[in-house]
Amino acid sequence: MTTRQTFSPRDDDVDLRALIGTLLDNKWLIGLTTFFFFAVAVIYSVLATPIYQSSAIVQVENTVPSLPGLEDLAQTLGTSTSQAVTEIALLTSRTVVGGAIDNLKLEIDSKPKHFPVIGSFMARRYAPEVPGAVAPPFAGLSSYDWGGSSLDVYQLDVPGSLLDQPLYLVAGKNGTYTLGDDDDGVLLTGRVGEKVTAHGITIQVKSLLANPGTRFDVVRHSRLALITTLQQQLVATEQGKDSGIIELDYRNADPVLATQLVDQISALYVRQNVDRNSAEAANSLAFVKQQLPQVRLQLEQATQAMNTFQTRAHSVDISMQTKALLDQIVAIDASLQQLRMQMSDMQRHFTPAHPSYKALQSQIGQMEGQKAALQKQVGQLPDIQQQMLRLARDVQVSNTTYTSLLNQAQQLNIARAGTVGNVRVIDRAATDTAKPVWPRKILLVLGSTLLGGLLAVGFVFLRQLLNRGVEDPAAIERLGLPVYVSIPRSELQRERTLLRVRHRHAAGRQNLLAAGAPTDLAVEALRSLRTSLHFARLEAKNNLLLISSSSPGVGKSFVASNLAAVIAQAGQRVLLIDADMRKGTLHKTIGGKPERGLSELISGQAELPEVLRNVDGISKLFFIARGKIPPNPSELLMHARFTSLLEGLKSRFDLIIIDTPPILAVTDAAVIGHHVGTSLLVVQFGLNQPREIALAKQRFEQNGVPIKGAIFNLVEKRSAGYYAYAYYTYAAAKS
Repeated sequence: MTTRQTFSPRDDDVDLRALIGTLLDNKWLIGLTTFFFFAVAVIYSVLATPIYQSSAIVQVENTVPSLPGLEDLAQTLGTSTSQAVTEIALLTSRTVVGGAIDNLKLEIDSKPKHFPVIGSFMARRYAPEVPGAVAPPFAGLSSYDWGGSSLDVYQLDVPGSLLDQPLYLVAGKNGTYTLGDDDDGVLLTGRVGEKVTAHGITIQVKSLLANPGTRFDVVRHSRLALITTLQQQLVATEQGKDSGIIELDYRNADPVLATQLVDQISALYVRQNVDRNSAEAANSLAFVKQQLPQVRLQLEQATQAMNTFQTRAHSVDISMQTKALLDQIVAIDASLQQLRMQMSDMQRHFTPAHPSYKALQSQIGQMEGQKAALQKQVGQLPDIQQQMLRLARDVQVSNTTYTSLLNQAQQLNIARAGTVGNVRVIDRAATDTAKPVWPRKILLVLGSTLLGGLLAVGFVFLRQLLNRGVEDPAAIERLGLPVYVSIPRSELQRERTLLRVRHRHAAGRQNLLAAGAPTDLAVEALRSLRTSLHFARLEAKNNLLLISSSSPGVGKSFVASNLAAVIAQAGQRVLLIDADMRKGTLHKTIGGKPERGLSELISGQAELPEVLRNVDGISKLFFIARGKIPPNPSELLMHARFTSLLEGLKSRFDLIIIDTPPILAVTDAAVIGHHVGTSLLVVQFGLNQPREIALAKQRFEQNGVPIKGAIFNLVEKRSAGYYAYAYYTYAAAKS
């Protein structure tokens, strides 16, 4: 007896028990997928080429003012003291990066060819016994480097068409080599230390250390393309806002190259900063020297004019009031002169729209306003005092300006001669070879394992979501079809079927599970169906039983043949008819060949004794095969001879089981259904969808054939739900 309970949860409820059950049912898939990702991550972390990071730190100080007084002006205007934003662009500029490429000869890239997957790993693990030793070829694969090989190309000039194109260099004996490409073959041959030119290519190999036959990949990069690539790989960041501390990072599989490149960029950046500041001071000094002769001439002219006026006017001195005005005017004129010189210098750096330029213009305007006010006071003085004041002012202003220019010239000479800029290297490039930045083995393995588990779980749930096949008998019963029995999947039957497919000589032999394994759970379920049919047939009009399905491949023939066997084993005379004259396969289960069967019987080509077969091992079970495949199966089934055949067979057997084609494929099942008293529909677990089952039921009913119930076939064990406890093994104990 099987006790079953059905539940009807709401569609929007989350069945946690069902979710956990789904995971448990697919635990092997999830476990194997997770382990696969774990294994791949471990292998990759061991075999992957390590990537190292080289870092350097540069400090950017406040920009040295080009002219005295500009620093005070910048502080007054409140401009930012951090130069990091501008200096980062200069640090990674084409000028600096290109200089590093030229110094290190990075335009020529050469590396030995390694065996796929494991070659690089073995080459890194090779430890030469003596310096300069090369690992012998592994398994005779001499074209690959197994450790210790090196190539230093001093010069490689190629035509424009071969820039960034892969070339190969094959090491020969006694320092010889061959250069070629994949298209044209050999381009030239040469010897280490000698310059060779051929086909527009010039090459000079400085050193070559490798086994004869070892292949190296050689590329001459385009300078601009290489600069762009390195600019993308270099990372320059300011450590803290407005701190002026810049960190420069670069990653490469070669730690020595990474260190050298960062060192070169840092040194070239400091050098160009010094040169830039020195050039700026030189430009300012040139401007000051250009102004000195003019100001000196103005001073001489002003002094001579004042002496001439004093001699002519017999005036030696000016009054105290006039002297006070003179001092104020001189101070303002000196300031205006200084501001105008600052503006001339600023015009070389900023546009008139810059805030510093506008602020300087505003200060000049204010000074000119004050000077205009003083000029009004001067206009009220006597003419002699006004003339004397004007001449004295010219002398003092020219003298002050000239003195100031001399001081500036001296300061700019010192600035130009100095070799210290406003940037300096705090930490030179350093690379931690004991701790590569990639792969991070622990993080990689943990992350990959977690990813594998998540992908497996996601795949399981997605497959569960997309697979809308029926997995609960209650879903079939909600369609109006009572489930007579749930037949569990038989692993023994699956193994026997696979064995029959593999061994061709087994074709034609009997493959009845009910005869070969009577204690199998699937056979026990069919015995339960036999009992249910005994009571269901009490109200049937005859002893004909139709077994059909909505689609092929659901195990319909397995159910029909083994059901016939268990009923015959109970003592009843049973006839099994394969009415699928298109693709019937009952003969593969019962044994024998399909010829001389139902099609010949209906068409009159054979008589009943010729096609009626006894089944070996089951005395009361008889079988009629499908026969040869006719061109018109449906018309044969509608023939009067088929009707008279069934009428004649009813009295000779206790039960006649007819295996028919799927109803949704052809109409044969509907034609046969008019003659039978009981019709059953086979539904496969997890395959047939509810809409498909409902459509098959509707198709039968439209043809006037009522479906008595359903057989739930190939039910799989689940960790949750009805089918988890539908069947239990109950076998005799071993003595």
